[in-house]
Amino acid sequence: MHTPQLFGDILIIILASLPVAYLCLRLKLPLLVGLMLTGIAIGPYGFGLIKEIEGIEILAEIGVMLLLFTIGLEFSLKRLGEMKRLVLFGGGMQVVGTIAGAAAIGYLFGHPLNQAIFFGFLLALSSTAIVLKSYVDRNEVDSPHGRVGVGILLFQDICIVLMLLLIPLLGSGGGGERATFSAVVLQLGFSLTALIVVIALAWFLMPKILKRIAELRSPEVFILTIVFLCLGLSWVTASLGLSLALGAFIAGVVLADSEYSHQATAEILPFRDVFNSLFFVSIGMLLSLSALAANLGNVVLLVIGLMIGKGLLVWAVVRILGYPQRIAAMAALGLAQIGEFSFVLAKAARGTDLLPDVEYQAFLAASIISMIATPFLISSAPAFSFWIQSFLHDGKVRDLGNAESDDIHLTHSGGLQQHVIIVGYGLNGRNLARVLRAVGVPYTILELNADVVKRAKAKGEKINFGDATRREVLVHAGIDKAWSIVLAVSDAQAARRTVRHARHASDRIHIIVRTRYVSEISELYDLGANEVIPEEFETSIEIFSRVLHRYGISRSIIESQIDKIRQQGYEMLRSTAPGPTTMDHVNLALDESSTETIKVTDKSPVTGKSLGAINLRGTTGATVVAVLNGGGTEINPGADYIVSPGDTLVLLGTPEQIEHAADILMPPNLGNVTLGGFNP
Repeated sequence: MHTPQLFGDILIIILASLPVAYLCLRLKLPLLVGLMLTGIAIGPYGFGLIKEIEGIEILAEIGVMLLLFTIGLEFSLKRLGEMKRLVLFGGGMQVVGTIAGAAAIGYLFGHPLNQAIFFGFLLALSSTAIVLKSYVDRNEVDSPHGRVGVGILLFQDICIVLMLLLIPLLGSGGGGERATFSAVVLQLGFSLTALIVVIALAWFLMPKILKRIAELRSPEVFILTIVFLCLGLSWVTASLGLSLALGAFIAGVVLADSEYSHQATAEILPFRDVFNSLFFVSIGMLLSLSALAANLGNVVLLVIGLMIGKGLLVWAVVRILGYPQRIAAMAALGLAQIGEFSFVLAKAARGTDLLPDVEYQAFLAASIISMIATPFLISSAPAFSFWIQSFLHDGKVRDLGNAESDDIHLTHSGGLQQHVIIVGYGLNGRNLARVLRAVGVPYTILELNADVVKRAKAKGEKINFGDATRREVLVHAGIDKAWSIVLAVSDAQAARRTVRHARHASDRIHIIVRTRYVSEISELYDLGANEVIPEEFETSIEIFSRVLHRYGISRSIIESQIDKIRQQGYEMLRSTAPGPTTMDHVNLALDESSTETIKVTDKSPVTGKSLGAINLRGTTGATVVAVLNGGGTEINPGADYIVSPGDTLVLLGTPEQIEHAADILMPPNLGNVTLGGFNP
């Protein structure tokens, strides 16, 4: 039987990727870099081990679609509506600014205007796959700079349609023919109208389809349907002149508000990771080392120029949108590369006069180098952004007469005392503010999203725009007079810095931090936090407390164990050891608090007596916590309750106490004690 070449190529990619991936992880290098280096080594310009390049590119495209689908599942239509300013204004300014700047520079260096504009198209796009993958791995998609990056990337992906349509208008093929402006406008109008129709139909039909599929209770059919909807909608958008990835993202966004989003994410993740790895390997395959060596000087200058220029432009755009220096700097480093969709534009222009072979090879080399550098830039962004923030506001720049930082748009706390400072106005921040307002506790909120601040202020919320990682902002919020500060943000670096500043500013303030990351707990405590609430562990606590309650453990004992776990910094839950030593204090508590039920018959010596007269607690130490009878259940019956035949008494106490109580309640040798609780 003949083995297809594509099958052998996939095996080669996996075999070559595994040791490189292992080495990268051991050296704490980004895995994406290892995968791209693997592509360079085994690709047609390296050892030439891969033959079916086109087949690998198709599989890689599926990886990008699945990545965008899972990202879309995190962004509901409502959430995208809240991001419209980021997408339209932020993305619009970035794309237009990059095209204009690159076109001006290209024209000054002697390139025709149409060619210079096309160079702007190539440089305007950033790598959606690499940036989002890096943000996902670092849990930063929902951070302020993550939201900024996602918004700008979305606009870039939409702009691909217009750029592809403008290529025939800008360049001429062998016959010298160019598309007319009216034809481009008509095609663009058709594509955008079709996009709106596709979104409307998907929003109406997809949840209904999944509802019917879910009723079959078949995991296999469910996952097949999810993959079909993702790839099918991608095919539809591609047929309309849009990108495949945009269709997958739309499918994810449509399903984000449905009850099937979490299951869809769980089913897709394994496929996404495998195909995504092929994508990053395929990017590396494009780099020709010989072409890079021949044009090394030009490529290095191009990489440095484009990354600095694009980074500065993104920084300026994010600052115009009202974000502080720190967020602008992190977004700039994240988007300062050329994107994979630029390769699509470059291929489309090969038959025109827009991209000669020399420029094409230099462009490919510079693009791939910038992509390889991106994970390193994103990992160094937090430290760089704090340095930039400190330099611009604590160094010479501040001495120019700007008395107050433009990152602080606060009304001074004034008469606020013994108040709560809430950092972040997401779901947790809003809920906390609502409760504090209801019970009359004074508070103030710090938020980095200018749009959120504006909308909340219009509703009368006590919110200000400010970066809590800066000491001046905390001072303006009255941290020296506040009783507590609650960090409800999704930015681990910012949380650590805020805790440090808050503790230095006030020794007595109570600091509560919410975190998604188990690894953050110890460091946040060391920095001065009083309470660190990891989301996963709090979910675990809620689960086991309900289980123990179902087994009859008293609420006071359950709450006592929860308090012990929290006071010990969740050490018991963080431990991976399965041995009994980590649970000794819990086992002791359970040993001391068994429950059993005893059914009273007409022969029982206590029939017709009140619980007060029987005095079980006084004579045995066991407590009657409930009575089950034909009329229902009576919780915590009083001393005047009369015990009747057929009653089932629920007792709480140690095994010895319950055994003593059973001797009192039942005649000798009756043997009808019924176990009804948890008895270790």
